[in-house]
Amino acid sequence: MKGSLESLRPPDRVSEAKGEAALVEACRVGDREAQEALYLQYRVRVHNLCARISGEQEADELSQEVFLKVFRGIARFRGDSALGTWIYRLAVNAALTHVTRRPRERSLEDASWEEPAHTQLPRDPRLRERIERAMAALPAGYRAVLTLHDIEGLSHEEIADILGCRVGTSKSQLHKARQRMRELLGPALSREVRL
Repeated sequence: MKGSLESLRPPDRVSEAKGEAALVEACRVGDREAQEALYLQYRVRVHNLCARISGEQEADELSQEVFLKVFRGIARFRGDSALGTWIYRLAVNAALTHVTRRPRERSLEDASWEEPAHTQLPRDPRLRERIERAMAALPAGYRAVLTLHDIEGLSHEEIADILGCRVGTSKSQLHKARQRMRELLGPALSREVRL
């Protein structure tokens, strides 16, 4: 693709959609610069999402798998949803599939949760450890919704689109995930963390 890729990231929604369409089209024809721009735009978010759902050890491999699927499947991307939503869907599906194939999650006491990349958890290492262990003890679906909503800041409509469920299911899963986190963290700590 000729010219600067900065023009693919315009500030307003209409221009953003046009820029996204141009980026997708450039990737479809094999433009390496556009593929690199797409990868750089989503790599950290995909890695963090995979790490939070399946654990840090698997995140690198799962992220590579997701981007292979993105570049192999970009020709079939119809644009029915935003590009980011489609990529998130691929990442969540890869992470959930991986989690369901491995043995059942360990208990909270046995959980060895690796620190996710670029986490913005509290600075107190003991508090961070407790939160990470509690997240690890959540079922994978709860972790996915909690991560997408509370960490990534997505709306319930976007989460429902990514997970292929109803908006009400997303809201219900988030409520249950927060409730379980409160139980795992204890009442004093959950007030401090504001769950």
